[in-house]
Amino acid sequence: MSIEIDSNVSIRNFLAAGGIAGMAVDAGLFPLDTLKTRLQSPDGFVKSGGFRGVYSGLGTAVLGSAPTAALFFCTYENTKRLLKHNGIFTVWEPVVHMTSAAFGEVAACMVRVPVEVVKQRRQAGFHSSSVHIFRSILRSEGIAGLYRGYTTTVLREIPFSFIQFPLWEGMKSFWSEKQGRPVSPWQSSICGALSGGLAAAVTTPLDVAKTRIMLADSASIEAGGKLVIVLRSIYFAQGIKGLFAGIVPRVLWISIGGAIFLGVYDKALTTLNS
Repeated sequence: MSIEIDSNVSIRNFLAAGGIAGMAVDAGLFPLDTLKTRLQSPDGFVKSGGFRGVYSGLGTAVLGSAPTAALFFCTYENTKRLLKHNGIFTVWEPVVHMTSAAFGEVAACMVRVPVEVVKQRRQAGFHSSSVHIFRSILRSEGIAGLYRGYTTTVLREIPFSFIQFPLWEGMKSFWSEKQGRPVSPWQSSICGALSGGLAAAVTTPLDVAKTRIMLADSASIEAGGKLVIVLRSIYFAQGIKGLFAGIVPRVLWISIGGAIFLGVYDKALTTLNS
């Protein structure tokens, strides 16, 4: 259903609903994420593990999914509430959703990026232990190593959210008006799948660049995190195909994940507020 922003809604409920939604997606669709990472790896799909061990790094992902999703939705909903309360952007509501999503992504990436760095190196077969990878990064690169690719990740997530969330909110509003009542969680899920799939396809080159930066050797040019340089390098080496590596599992993962994530979020928040 479409969520009405109530000033009495507890921040704890936003955190809990977001955490539940995040864990539901990461636990259920992790193999697709692994295949996407290996297709985007500079070492190639087969050398990075192929179809073997598709649950490598699941523990890290599950550990980080709840706080990441909770941070996003807590920031998203409260920014949206603040903007509406102060009468900002009341003429064109999608701007409220885009602005709220941008703030949400910046906050969520504080947790998401370290998790992604460790998880993707585990998925690409750097080592059989996420703990070893974590310690190795701290030893060789320090805390900064865990945040390699932060800027690129934010630059990927903000346009993704600019596409996904206004579409999601807009489709829910349209559907709600057509049927004369708020949408149900399953209808919210369909809206989430459509909006997420489109956003995933459009932002795939940014996702490929983010993966290359996170997996790059610390002495390489890619490790410097310069988005334009990495995108240019991928294009010259592999063309358009390289920029859209892993698009099929990415779109599948985020379409299905968007259905689960946003549907579960709406359902969990409704239940917690009842």
